[in-house]
Amino acid sequence: MKTEIILIRHGETEWNAVRRLQGHTDIALNAEGERQAAALGVGLQQERLVAIISSDLQRAKQTAKAVANWHGLPVEIDPALRERCFGGFEGMKYAEIVHRYPAEFAAWQAREPDALLPVGEAGNAGNTGETFRQFYQRCLQAFETWAKRYPGQTIALVAHGGVLECAYLAACEIPLGTARNFQVLNASVNRLSWEDGKLSLRVWGDCAHLKTVPMNLNEVEQVVA
Repeated sequence: MKTEIILIRHGETEWNAVRRLQGHTDIALNAEGERQAAALGVGLQQERLVAIISSDLQRAKQTAKAVANWHGLPVEIDPALRERCFGGFEGMKYAEIVHRYPAEFAAWQAREPDALLPVGEAGNAGNTGETFRQFYQRCLQAFETWAKRYPGQTIALVAHGGVLECAYLAACEIPLGTARNFQVLNASVNRLSWEDGKLSLRVWGDCAHLKTVPMNLNEVEQVVA
């Protein structure tokens, strides 16, 4: 039975705005991200959603809540929808990464699916990093888990740019390591289907809802409440 999946990337954060790598680092939405999330909620208010599932990182949870407010649904949390763990890369801008970790940066940019990432330093030492293949398998398992839980219905998954990338590669049957020629946009609506163990792509990168100027998140919550 086919499950319809609306896959959403969280709204913008300050680290997104300055191209600082986030990974598992828990960064909140900035003002623009809050505006995007509110616009997203308004844009999806007519969808017949039965569940809204979010990564456990706050930028995703904030975005998911803006959608859930219009549907009277709780936000279910799944750490398997987290962004890829980038280990020692996290918290750094691209220019900083290439300076400190030139070999690892080169392998990352070459999109080597089994390339190892450096372990996080100092207070971030628990971040050992994931290979892209490990990350991809984690994401596909999460898609399958939620699709099977809600067969024949429509669900929203709120996650991260890397998670969207994995979905696109799987749905379009693109080999790991292929250069990316598609965008993963903040607060975008991406529509996929899961049926017979396979993802199919319907709509990618829809941001029409972001052209509106909605109320802010607090005002949305007051209206829905």
